[in-house]
Amino acid sequence: MQRLLGRYPPAREHLLEMLHDLQDQNPQHYLSDDAMAAVASYLGLALSDVRGTASFYSMFSFAPRGRHIIRICASPPCQLLGATTVLQKLIDVLGIAVGETTTDGLFTLETTSCLGVCGVAPAMMIDDEVYGNLAPEGIEAVIEKIRREDEAS
Repeated sequence: MQRLLGRYPPAREHLLEMLHDLQDQNPQHYLSDDAMAAVASYLGLALSDVRGTASFYSMFSFAPRGRHIIRICASPPCQLLGATTVLQKLIDVLGIAVGETTTDGLFTLETTSCLGVCGVAPAMMIDDEVYGNLAPEGIEAVIEKIRREDEAS
């Protein structure tokens, strides 16, 4: 952790980058109390300041998540074009509610206010890959493809 923080000058302007890197390096994709305390100490900030900043942004999590993070867009364009039915299909296929992680630890399902890809609405992002022009009928194939890839690696 200290090696990662040492890549940045000890200035508040690097706080978000540090938090992203710490969350990304964690196999469970979340910010632990220890990680936030290390950032606070390194930057000379109060822990409450670091936690308060991180809690403002929806991309940070304070609880362990799955290996793959599924974010379904909840913006008005996506909602108008069927994101609700896509989300329901994800809930059915994964057997979890929004904010939960599958029992095998493979997927966490989240919503996000906007993915910025309105031209391919409805859309979701799995890890760093965007899936657009979604229909409920195609969701199971996407999930199964990721499961197979995960088993092969």
